[in-house]
Amino acid sequence: MKVGASVKPICKDCKLIRRNGSLRVICKTNPRHKQRQG
Repeated sequence: MKVGASVKPICKDCKLIRRNGSLRVICKTNPRHKQRQG
């Protein structure tokens, strides 16, 4: 999981989700696209 100041969807299957006050990107097809803001 990448952790950074700005999270952006990388591919068309990436989804932005707000969970417990933090912004996350989850991706079913390519789990390497997982990101978290913080």
